[in-house]
Amino acid sequence: MSFEPVIGLEIHTQLQTESKLFCGCSTRFGAPPNANTCPVCLGLPGALPVLNRGAVELAIKAALALGCTVHSTSIFARKNYFYPDLPKGYQISQYDRPLATEGALEFDMRGEARRVGIIRVHLEEDAGKSLHEGLSDSDRMTSLDFNRSGVPLIEIVSHPDVRSAAEAGEYFSRMRAILVAAGVTDGNMEEGSLRCDANVSVRRPGEPFGVKTELKNLNSFRHVQRALEHEIERQSAVLESGGAVDHETRLWDVESGRTFSMRSKEEAHDYRYFPEPDLPPLRVESAAIEELKRTLPELPDARRRRFMAQYALPEYDASLLTQSHALAAYFEATAAAAGNAKAASNWIMGDVTRKMNENGTRIEQVPLTPDALAGLIRLVDSGTISGPTAKEVFEKMYASGRSAQSIVDAEGLGRIDDEGAVQAAVSKVLAAHGDAVKQYRAGKKQTYGFLVGQVIKSMGGKANPELVNNLVRRELDKDPA
Repeated sequence: MSFEPVIGLEIHTQLQTESKLFCGCSTRFGAPPNANTCPVCLGLPGALPVLNRGAVELAIKAALALGCTVHSTSIFARKNYFYPDLPKGYQISQYDRPLATEGALEFDMRGEARRVGIIRVHLEEDAGKSLHEGLSDSDRMTSLDFNRSGVPLIEIVSHPDVRSAAEAGEYFSRMRAILVAAGVTDGNMEEGSLRCDANVSVRRPGEPFGVKTELKNLNSFRHVQRALEHEIERQSAVLESGGAVDHETRLWDVESGRTFSMRSKEEAHDYRYFPEPDLPPLRVESAAIEELKRTLPELPDARRRRFMAQYALPEYDASLLTQSHALAAYFEATAAAAGNAKAASNWIMGDVTRKMNENGTRIEQVPLTPDALAGLIRLVDSGTISGPTAKEVFEKMYASGRSAQSIVDAEGLGRIDDEGAVQAAVSKVLAAHGDAVKQYRAGKKQTYGFLVGQVIKSMGGKANPELVNNLVRRELDKDPA
């Protein structure tokens, strides 16, 4: 009998505030080392924390978006451990009385409805960053950058409801989409705005939970999935051989595709939580919670369902187009201007996305406005240009910023409806491909499509396809005598 994985995820999300959680220092990424610091976030003696109201509001919005109960009173606590990038020697977090508890994230996984329960959402400050330099023990050194110290975070802790590595990656992806749509975070994993720790054990189906390991600091959907796949395989092999899984923290090595031990959980720090004496209990009025609930935007799952109903889009299209608020807004604006939602979806998921991938840009940076793309779609729908010509026009629009109509007019790219011109092209192609003509008349009808394609190609993709089809069939069906 094979082993079943049991997975719980802890997601750390930087909140999208201008200043840190307990001081006025900037949260801007990329500043020179230690530029965004002050006595509070450096933990200097006598410096006192002052709670950032905006961070609290964003944390509440995240909790509401995940269906959690936001508590009227929560308590900040000191989480004590000693590490070079933790300037105070403790982290201000929340422990036994968090901001919010018991929500869920629901999603479809290969056609199966899945529900992952959420234990808690709590506020905490981020640590600084250790920068390791040097290749050998003799020249290795560590520098400390405290710009990130004190940046506001929420930690979202799930129940151990996830049962595969792929499901964990999907949960992480869906979580990011919800938090970004709610305006809670920018979700930039390359800059560390979103990170994931995964707790995983394996067991025979029906048995109690096994001994778990923790995989730390996974910062992409792919890394979450690959690290868990390896760890599930590793633990299963240990148990199959009669060994025992160690309760430990492990790190994922991207290059080798393996996890390795960081520290034993038995040797881990006793955090010695106790209430933060410099901060009073955080009290949130029910009216404030209701007001924040009213400000929540349409979330990705609701938007996906609406796209399917309102625009008659397949679930695949709707899921891709609702991956970000900006992409969904671009689609809706294009569909409204074009009057053809499916064509708008096809162009955005196809050529627009291809250009974004080629150039490493986001939808907000695409030089083609929704109105401009809609103009191209209208030319295709009206029969003014053919599909192949539309691809050519798109490339020129993207590069130049000119409208589709101006490019078509200036370069004579409009559809050719002149029967005489098309007839001449048909006659020329049929004369050049006599063998294909003979095969068609001998019963090999598939050569018809080849001949039509040759005519359209010879006319630069501008010929009226219906006219080409009619004329080719008329010529082929003539009595050869």
